[in-house]
Amino acid sequence: MRWRRSGRGRRSAVEMDADELARADTLAFGGVGFAAQPLPATEAYRRLEAALPEQADQVRAAVDRLLAEGSPAGRAYAATLLGRIDPTAARAAWARLADADGEFTTFSGCVMGRRALRDHAAEQLTAE
Repeated sequence: MRWRRSGRGRRSAVEMDADELARADTLAFGGVGFAAQPLPATEAYRRLEAALPEQADQVRAAVDRLLAEGSPAGRAYAATLLGRIDPTAARAAWARLADADGEFTTFSGCVMGRRALRDHAAEQLTAE
């Protein structure tokens, strides 16, 4: 996925982090493996979350694009982030993703798994 460049011809940090999430194949919100190191996508998610107070419009635009065009893991990261911006919109996004195809790898510490996007979305809807 290719994001448009900011006005100065350079890609913004938000755009670069969105690119990372757009191609993510693994969903992990904490460190993975014995060393508990965060994945590049996890770090990108955290930076976008941290950017929310000052760049909410840019982050929201990136989230909307990710929901439409991102990888299955990228779409799950985007819907999670949307919950920090607009919980009602996040619930609608999870409802749409409950019908979506695609799978991704998951990590919880050292435990790796595989998950269908639709199953993850359905779980998010019932967890609320």
